[in-house]
Amino acid sequence: MNQTAIDPVIDELWEHRATLDPTDVEARAHVVAAVDLLDAGAARVACVEGDDVVVDERAKRAILLSFRVLPMAEGNHAGSYVHDRMPLKTSFPGVRVVAGAIARWGSHVEPGAVLMPSFVNIGGYVGGGSMVDTWATVGSCAQIGRNVHLSGGVGIGGVLEPPQAAPVVVEDDAFIGSRSMVVEGARVRRGAKLGAGAVLTASTRVFEAETGVELTRGVAPERAVCVGSSRVRSFPGGDFGLPCLLVLRYLEPGQEHDKLALNEVLREHGVAP
Repeated sequence: MNQTAIDPVIDELWEHRATLDPTDVEARAHVVAAVDLLDAGAARVACVEGDDVVVDERAKRAILLSFRVLPMAEGNHAGSYVHDRMPLKTSFPGVRVVAGAIARWGSHVEPGAVLMPSFVNIGGYVGGGSMVDTWATVGSCAQIGRNVHLSGGVGIGGVLEPPQAAPVVVEDDAFIGSRSMVVEGARVRRGAKLGAGAVLTASTRVFEAETGVELTRGVAPERAVCVGSSRVRSFPGGDFGLPCLLVLRYLEPGQEHDKLALNEVLREHGVAP
């Protein structure tokens, strides 16, 4: 990722952010220029480089500064009253935008993506060929790859502070089942599938069903078919089930887009698709 896409002046403004307000015209111009780069996709809050998620702290600082230097403004969106510091996104070249979809300025949606009635917050990024389905939410700074399906009601969590904190990353070809939640900087690797209602946080324990091996917390492995599950833990008050993520199987390369294969795996394990 080009760490220099955003002007270093943002770092200088960050150092005295407590003194900034909407009357600082020069500061506001710098911040708006930085967020415009995010809006156009010329800069990103984070990207995957090898096995690592690399965060552009300057981009996150620009977003946080925008809440200090932008004034509250009234507006109207599809007949609804709006009173906010952050305007809505107005340009979606090559994107199918269904009535009811809302994206804030500073988010970017690549051509070929589809936004059903849904919400994409500032700093969020949605790759081409992906669908943000009905009532799904892409939180602030969350990074969604290409050819991803966020099913109905999916909640992708956002993160702004601290600036160095990694956002949620859903990599290319992933599938997130209906009503699932991926939050707190958790990561869904390329081609992974989460069954309906799965919950993945940064501290969620992840296990392989076949071996019982515990994997990296907060990460759905590449091409893994996963479902929400629970593990028993004893407390002074009794034994209770704590949530975890269970890897049922790994798909072969080339099965990333095959939803029928996903449904078949879930049926084999007695999990409704």
